Amino acid sequence: MSPLCLGGNPFGWTADEETSFAVLDAYAEAGGNFIDTADMYTFHVPGNSGGESETIIGRWLKARGCRDRMVIATKVGALPGLADLAPETIRRAAEDSLRRLGTDHIDLYFAHVDDPGTPLAETLAAFDALVRAGTVRHIAASNFTADRLAESLETSAREGFAAYVALQAEYNLVQREDYERDLAPVVTGAGLACLPYVALARGFLTGKYRPGGPGVDSPRAGQARAHLNGNGPGVLAALEEVAAAHRTTLPAVALAWLAAQPTVATPVAGARNAAQLADLLPFLTLRLTADEFALLDKVSARPSADSPA
Repeated sequence: MSPLCLGGNPFGWTADEETSFAVLDAYAEAGGNFIDTADMYTFHVPGNSGGESETIIGRWLKARGCRDRMVIATKVGALPGLADLAPETIRRAAEDSLRRLGTDHIDLYFAHVDDPGTPLAETLAAFDALVRAGTVRHIAASNFTADRLAESLETSAREGFAAYVALQAEYNLVQREDYERDLAPVVTGAGLACLPYVALARGFLTGKYRPGGPGVDSPRAGQARAHLNGNGPGVLAALEEVAAAHRTTLPAVALAWLAAQPTVATPVAGARNAAQLADLLPFLTLRLTADEFALLDKVSARPSADSPA
């Protein structure tokens, strides 16, 4: 798979179909082949009902005739009306996603959020049935706690079901502690791949959400600017220093740091237009020095005085 996974969240939200096609074209032309979406993208937008991102991606795959060259990941369990991991929900949601994507199989199918109300054995049996039928190649987990992820893996091993091969979790230069403390040991022990989402902290690590920056009116501004507290400004300063040394972009440096972390296979990052994507693509060839990694590690680490007792 590509070193960069293209997130499909903007498609049908901040990017219309024409703009989404331009982003997808530019990504493919750069050698990208891994696209991540979900059935819930983007139901929260007025006039949408969910599935808009999948539909756009499906139309692009058909128009470009490139389905066999692409790895497609989508998710189940968070779309209103299909917001659980009951067997019937999984079956129905998979059928809906396959139809919207215009394909006969999903390469990587995520449980989008955990569902404590459905027994894990029932959820995993439903995923296993899809894998055995060939409509899903691999399954994965997203937004699981370490305990529930471990329990899911144990259940699959005990029952002989297909097991999660990857985890999506929030992980980036300004959101490190929870993943590294709790989830990384489980991911490492089970040999899973981590596919971090919000790899750029909802745009904060692009630098545009500083006071007076151009991103203050974006839909993600509130969440992104929250990182101006704590070590966020120091992380931005270090990113600027490293980016200047390589004559590259802040997002490229942030992604390079993340991709080099233990357990991380492929960061997930979206772009609402081709210009934003162009800021990400230098990451594909960027090589940081040991000193640069050390600097980014230092400024992004939680201060010891703020650590739990």
